[in-house]
Amino acid sequence: MPDGNPNAGLHPDTLLVHGGTLRSPFGETSEALFLNSGFVYESAEDAEARFKGEAEGYIYSRYANPTVSMFETRMALLEGAEAARATASGMAAVTSALFCYLKAGDHVIAAKALFGACRYVIEDLLPRFGVSSTLVDGSDLSAWRNAVREDTRVFFCETPANPTLALVDLKGVAAIAKSAGAIFMVDNVFATPILQRPMQHGADVVIYSATKHIDGQGRCLGGVILASASFVEKHLKDFLRQTGPSLSPFNAWVMLKGLETLPFRVERQCGTAAKIADWLADHPRVERVIYPGREDHPQHTLAAKQMSSGGPLIAFNLRADRARTFRFMNALKIIRISNNLGDAKSLIAHPATTTHQRLSDAARAELGITSGTVRLSAGLEHPDDLIADLERAFQSGGS
Repeated sequence: MPDGNPNAGLHPDTLLVHGGTLRSPFGETSEALFLNSGFVYESAEDAEARFKGEAEGYIYSRYANPTVSMFETRMALLEGAEAARATASGMAAVTSALFCYLKAGDHVIAAKALFGACRYVIEDLLPRFGVSSTLVDGSDLSAWRNAVREDTRVFFCETPANPTLALVDLKGVAAIAKSAGAIFMVDNVFATPILQRPMQHGADVVIYSATKHIDGQGRCLGGVILASASFVEKHLKDFLRQTGPSLSPFNAWVMLKGLETLPFRVERQCGTAAKIADWLADHPRVERVIYPGREDHPQHTLAAKQMSSGGPLIAFNLRADRARTFRFMNALKIIRISNNLGDAKSLIAHPATTTHQRLSDAARAELGITSGTVRLSAGLEHPDDLIADLERAFQSGGS
């Protein structure tokens, strides 16, 4: 291990246990939880120097906090990013990444297949501040290329997307963004940093809802933005300081604990998702299974290039209308109905009436979201028990 870089050559599993740890003089084994809002100074001169940036040290937990710093450093090491900044939620991360960089007169290109709240930010919120947008078919590189304008500043996508599990060619879009002089932002929450590293494929900014797999047990909210040190210093740092979407120290501590087991949880969830997807594909009451790990996924080859696994989420369309789909979901006993995902518990959602309900019927149809579409987030239960639960729901007349 080279001198001066204690993390060199370490595997992700090890970094997720030890990376970024700051120990107090008490020598605690678990990361210390600094539940304080402010900090004291040795002198008035010390306070002045810290505020001017001439001396190191913490000022206020809205700016930075030791526990939050440990989480940020650990995420940066895992992602291979120069810098990271944590936020109060995943949507705070998305909004902050976009708003800190864009100004009136700028243009954004985004994939159509997005989480409902992300589409709201792109389609409704940004235009209020003079930022225009174009939504494109994320799988079509020519659509990205043709949407470029002189004022295009940001490309934005999710891959795999929520809830359709549609993929975006990261290298292809990154090349188009670079040639256009724009930066490429990727919401990587579905793939997790364990399965996909967008920066290795040319992304400039990577965003996570830490609420999902990083916490992994439905305990608290959080988000994180990973980028170059230059992006953070020039654009993000002051935006976060002045607008205040900061992650609480307690939530950061919970996320640190979640990171320690992230690889093992994601591996188990992916194996379960793959087994369930194969079972659903042969079920007569299922019209279509959408899972990147299966060869019948239209972008399976791309998934194999960008992701190390098919992922922990499945989408499938039932041969049913909304009422019958609801009866199927209501009949489940182990799998719980929730719009969250990435939990230790398996969760199922009906996107058309929850996460994507604000979209028009035409917009949902364009994305392939029907009244029979459900999204399943595989948990840590035994896969045979989950399959039995699904079969009981089918047999109950729910679908």
